[in-house]
Amino acid sequence: MSSFEEDEDSFEHTLLVVREVSVFKIPPRTTSGGYKCGEWLQSDKIWTGRLRVVSAKHRCEIRLEDPNSGELFAACFVLPGQRELSVEPAVDSSRYFVLKIEDGRGKHAFIGLGFAERNEAFDFNVSLSDYEKYVRRENEGEAGDGEANEESHIDIHPAVNHRLKEGETIRINVKHKLASGTGLLSAAGSGKEKAPGLAPPPSGTGKIRSPLPPPPNDPAAARITSSLKGSKESTRRPSDPLSDFSQLERNLPSTAGSGAAKREAAGWAAF
Repeated sequence: MSSFEEDEDSFEHTLLVVREVSVFKIPPRTTSGGYKCGEWLQSDKIWTGRLRVVSAKHRCEIRLEDPNSGELFAACFVLPGQRELSVEPAVDSSRYFVLKIEDGRGKHAFIGLGFAERNEAFDFNVSLSDYEKYVRRENEGEAGDGEANEESHIDIHPAVNHRLKEGETIRINVKHKLASGTGLLSAAGSGKEKAPGLAPPPSGTGKIRSPLPPPPNDPAAARITSSLKGSKESTRRPSDPLSDFSQLERNLPSTAGSGAAKREAAGWAAF
């Protein structure tokens, strides 16, 4: 078991390799404003070699190695959540950093680190951020496993009975909706508008004409026509005996002067 744990501790994952970086001897910082790479002289360059960012189980290591032999020149240890204590960017350039190196015996020093290209410096920052994300995921996974183990335990507590007891009631207040709305819209709609009326149906007094005339030589049509003619003649003949004045004229007495009177009346009327 102990050998397996030692293998896990010795397991390393290389996050970044930069073939050539420069190391500078830097003066002590006089103010709290940060380090400025413009104060570093070219004559202060003390080493040039390869940089490797290695992720171990409990820390991240920035190793400065000889490109040919692989001999370690210096190492910077970055603990989870303490990146700013070990790596600090320069305030006047994105290609330069200040590293806190340790010898493993409690002694440390600060050196300047410079990259030839900006994309290399960007990759250096990304590799450190990836390590922090990896550690965060590991911690969240361990916490999630602990919660899963707690949820796997069987709850022996009895379930709570939420049913109503005898005589208990529930009162619910329901807000009544107003029959008519308020405001400008309701006021505009309050005016009663008469619905458009429909045209009255045609009166029954009008004659309904047949859309098609009866066929010729139709015996049924001939009977209907003869019945209509008979009804017209019967209506023409008066049923009242007083309406016939010819019989009264024959019964009246004839007078001799009727002709003269008629002539006088005719002459007066002519005058």
